[in-house]
Amino acid sequence: MTANDPDAGGGSLHERPDWLRGWDPNAAATADGIFGLPCPADAARVGLVAVPFAATVSYGGGAERGPAAILAASQQVDLYDQQYGRIYEHGLHLAAADPEIVAAHTAARPACEAIIEVGGAEAGSAAVAGVDAAGELVNARVHAAVCELLAADRIPGVIGGDHSVPFGAIAAAAERHPGLGILHLDAHADLRDSYEGFRWSHASIMANVLAEVPGVHRLVQLGIRDFCEAELHAIHAAAGRVVTHFDAEWQRRRFAGETFAALCDEAIAALPDTVWISFDIDGLDPALCPNTGTPVPSGLQFAEAAFVIERLARSGRRIVGFDLVEVAPGPGDDEWDANVGARLLYKLCGAALHSQGVASRS
Repeated sequence: MTANDPDAGGGSLHERPDWLRGWDPNAAATADGIFGLPCPADAARVGLVAVPFAATVSYGGGAERGPAAILAASQQVDLYDQQYGRIYEHGLHLAAADPEIVAAHTAARPACEAIIEVGGAEAGSAAVAGVDAAGELVNARVHAAVCELLAADRIPGVIGGDHSVPFGAIAAAAERHPGLGILHLDAHADLRDSYEGFRWSHASIMANVLAEVPGVHRLVQLGIRDFCEAELHAIHAAAGRVVTHFDAEWQRRRFAGETFAALCDEAIAALPDTVWISFDIDGLDPALCPNTGTPVPSGLQFAEAAFVIERLARSGRRIVGFDLVEVAPGPGDDEWDANVGARLLYKLCGAALHSQGVASRS
């Protein structure tokens, strides 16, 4: 464990905001906020939005419990970060889940399960209408929450839930930052027009973004290793708006001697000046997220994920927001997925802050 060094960058103790006075970042967590912070919403530079909605998951379940599990696991994260210094000093706050979204999941999930059990339904049919309506509600509520954060000059971070949930957030960010790029880390391409009939499926998030959010200039995908032929056609038909780095190709190039750093730089070079990071936890090696809904062999190691995010943060591009989705806690007391998710969330917060010039180790 690396010790938290109070003099290792990020300002001296007397420069800390009022909400940190009398609070020891080196001690065990005592506050009940994200990462054990006592940060109020109006003092947070990073505003985190919990979206416990995972109605359309089609294999393993439980992602709706991701935000609560990450919150609990975050209490064990040491707060001085070797890459970004005192991330916490800039203020991180996780808002309580929207009760309308909680209710939407509760109502829509049984309907989804019944449809999935019989092999899906026709897109746009009456059978899926209620589920699609729930997805639209989530989109609207998340869009409103993220618009409010952006208007207050805060960095929004969405915690899912399944990968359908950041659509409204990405739309809000693209409205404020036309020409937005998305760095999408995932095992799956998520470019299906619909999946099992659901308009707002977790497997369709990037197809929906490309179709409905003209402010998104380019989608750059990393870690992709599970996709259907129609998605491959969609990538080829996107005329450069989608740049996909397939896991098998990256592994082949690394086996042939290319460095991971060079591959990361090649991917980042295709991104515009403003970037949203969309991170599906199954982009990692499934040993790091065994309970996620659709784990796939291979993928990024934690250090590799942290490296590519830092490379982006130090590239001169501005990370204007992010989402972390598909974290599903295991049965019983198994908190491994949430443990990894909490640490990845802290890295995402640090990278976004650093890219905006407000978090650095030196």
